[in-house]
Amino acid sequence: MTWSIVARDPDTGHFGISVASRFFAVGAIVPFMRGGIGAIATQAFISPLYGTDGLKFLAKGQSPSSIIATLTDRDDGCQQRQMHLIDGEGRNAAFTGNKCIDWAGHVVDDNVSVAGNMLAGPRVIAETLRVYKETAGAPLAERLLAAMDAGETAGGDKRGRQSAALKIYRDQDFAWLDIRADDNPDPLGELRRLYAVAQERFLHVAETMPTRTNPHGLTDRRLIDEKIAALEAARIAAGRTSPSHATPLKLT
Repeated sequence: MTWSIVARDPDTGHFGISVASRFFAVGAIVPFMRGGIGAIATQAFISPLYGTDGLKFLAKGQSPSSIIATLTDRDDGCQQRQMHLIDGEGRNAAFTGNKCIDWAGHVVDDNVSVAGNMLAGPRVIAETLRVYKETAGAPLAERLLAAMDAGETAGGDKRGRQSAALKIYRDQDFAWLDIRADDNPDPLGELRRLYAVAQERFLHVAETMPTRTNPHGLTDRRLIDEKIAALEAARIAAGRTSPSHATPLKLT
């Protein structure tokens, strides 16, 4: 019902997952991540325990391939399931059960994997991987979005489109970016709109949030307010409309 890409940026250690499906709210049940620890996508006839327990095993230093063995060995339904994951060192692995609905399969490469089921064919994951690799050097979010667009162009979920998600973790236990289109005829297009909206304010605010190494974060909010105001003024001066659906800001 789904295809997804799980990636780690080797230069920063940041993790990202993007997923799309002809299924409601796929972003609520497929991606699992923890900063510095790893990223897991669990799909097909989903077991959320592959995500929750998989992250616990990653935190203990267990390798991705051994985690797959541990989770599938205890699960009588494993042949209907699919998962792929990567750890903080870039080690990755994938599993596709032999009862997943065609077309189903996966591909694993350096610091990235792509997996899917109920797809139009193997070209979906091949194109997703190809474009991800060809966009090396671009921001992680943009690479993931471009890769998923390529998979959709190659046929995507053979049943159609409904939901998609993009989630990125840096080095913390909370997401740096977490956007979803839960019920939309063009969910990947909606993700692009939401990513554009995030760049207006949200991602700038995200840079100011407290972290374990800096539990104060940015304490002078005037600095970020001034930056956002300058970006907004530049957008207006250039004649660009905002992609946001929000109501006009009320100032008191």
